[in-house]
Amino acid sequence: MAWGDMVCRWFYYRADAHNDSMAKVMAINRAAGLETRASIAPPDDLIYNQQTAPSIADLHRIFMSKGVPLAVRAAKKAIRESTLPPTSITHIVSATCTDSANPGFDHFVARGLGIVHRPVEKVLLHGVGCSGGLAALRTAAGLALGHAARGLPARVLCVTLEVNTPMVRSELDSVQRDGEVRIAACLFSDGATAVVLSNGVGEQQAAQEPVYELLGWEHRIIPDTEDEIGFHVDPAGWKAVLTPRVPEVTAAAILPTFNDLLAALLPQLPPGYQTPADFDWALHPGGLAILLNAQRALGITREHLRASYDVYATRGNSGSATVYSVLDRLRGGRERQNGTAQDDGDDDDDDAQKGAQDGGEGLREYVVACAFGPGVAIEMCVLRRRMPRVEQGACLDAQGLAQGIADVS
Repeated sequence: MAWGDMVCRWFYYRADAHNDSMAKVMAINRAAGLETRASIAPPDDLIYNQQTAPSIADLHRIFMSKGVPLAVRAAKKAIRESTLPPTSITHIVSATCTDSANPGFDHFVARGLGIVHRPVEKVLLHGVGCSGGLAALRTAAGLALGHAARGLPARVLCVTLEVNTPMVRSELDSVQRDGEVRIAACLFSDGATAVVLSNGVGEQQAAQEPVYELLGWEHRIIPDTEDEIGFHVDPAGWKAVLTPRVPEVTAAAILPTFNDLLAALLPQLPPGYQTPADFDWALHPGGLAILLNAQRALGITREHLRASYDVYATRGNSGSATVYSVLDRLRGGRERQNGTAQDDGDDDDDDAQKGAQDGGEGLREYVVACAFGPGVAIEMCVLRRRMPRVEQGACLDAQGLAQGIADVS
């Protein structure tokens, strides 16, 4: 039985028999294409089975007690994989849309890493939703280039954390009470991901090859689409807004954005990279319809989006954290535990080697990463993958920008 069906059946017993909207939501849930969904707790946990939906205060406590440790583990993995000492981190750029507090969760991640009292510059992004991962990477790149212009080293830790699943009760309450067809309960999952990005200033010769080179990026707002994607505060957390027009709106914007970014980067690319089909794609899997419409708009195959489809099917949409998971999978991928967000232990070396071998033939050297968020905002970047295989311990180096990548979800 699908994860959402379990929660719905247990607490809204046979609600679909008396409520057309609930029946539609459950049908959407079964047809959404998710095999498993990453969650901070199993469906029978008290988090999902209180008498009433968790309040926003309850959700904050869950975010801090279960989510922040997840983010700390992801950050530690990224730092370890980058081969940089934690004391070398100069900046932390973070994103979440599933909590709001002062100080932000980035403060507690820094404390968990033991660097809270060091002169580390922090930026916590707000209002960026599912585009937060690439928005954080874009922000980190600007900071790194600014430091490079001053001759200063920059080692920027990007951290994303989303705890969506405790809000499923609130979403289903709205379906039952108001007769709304709300699909957020069918899509969203939990996760934390992190990357480390460096401007290369002051680095010794790297012992290991980087994961990706970051070549360039693009950010734009699609006009008159503010009402299509949202995440609005509610006494029981936040309520997601995803209108039926989202797949159409995002599909219409993705090719023009790619063409503009490609035109700016052509001098850096080999002659064989001129169309969307020449690249591998790390598209944020906001939903199955978004993936399918983007695939058609770009004129590419499912194979180009294989990592996006895989992450969507096995984890769901974990908001800002998802695109780093896709990039991680696309570089060769590591076999992960699915269904419950958890640390996968200390077996990184074995998993990374297996993933490099799993990459197989057909890997394209250049990758386009893309995500959509409220606005509607589109974030896109082009990366060069290190070929022919990625070794454990890599960090990303591009135009002096470098990154290690880790995913705990």
